[in-house]
Amino acid sequence: MTTPVSDAASAPVELVIFDCDGTLVDSETVATDVMVAYLAELGMHISADEALSRFKGGRMADCVVELEQMFGRSLPTDFTKVLRDRIAPVLHQRLQPIEGALELVKSLKVPFCMASNGPLHQIKVSLSVTGLWPYFEGRIFSAYEVKSWKPAPDLFLHAARTMGVEPSRCAVVEDSLPGVQAGVAAGMQVFALQPEQVEAQLPKQAKIISRLSELHDHINIAG
Repeated sequence: MTTPVSDAASAPVELVIFDCDGTLVDSETVATDVMVAYLAELGMHISADEALSRFKGGRMADCVVELEQMFGRSLPTDFTKVLRDRIAPVLHQRLQPIEGALELVKSLKVPFCMASNGPLHQIKVSLSVTGLWPYFEGRIFSAYEVKSWKPAPDLFLHAARTMGVEPSRCAVVEDSLPGVQAGVAAGMQVFALQPEQVEAQLPKQAKIISRLSELHDHINIAG
């Protein structure tokens, strides 16, 4: 049973759960650019802005289904593997941490971990390239482990349970609508990183931040 959001909003924070892509590392734009280029080779044209808007924070299998519906034909059976293989070297070349990410994890006085819809090997690449790996090693949870992807709350609940913290005392930091929805459904305090335009469909329970550095001003740290 999850704790009501109203209770979670006032509880001291004992654990911060970060998303990865788009929250701590700027991988969403990199991956989207590679996907758009690959789709163009297949004669399926979509802008980077539309792709990012449609698929940000989503499960890859769901993205494939939606693309096939959009274009009225099937993608190659190895589409996901080829796409991930193409994304990896570009991440090594272009990936940067989100502004303030390193400073935040270095200064947090409360335990933190990561819970991502992405596969573990991709998370490790992203964190290693951006210098964040030492801060999360051994505290990374992937939806591929629990076989449940955001917006379902299972991944966040699994992370909290493994870390030994009640959901109401967890703060989730997310940038995507599915991630924010998952955090709210888990009964956690949710901070939506929206550096530019605020997503219109965000649940009202989420607190909006435009920079990661603002997190210090909002979290009621247990102690």
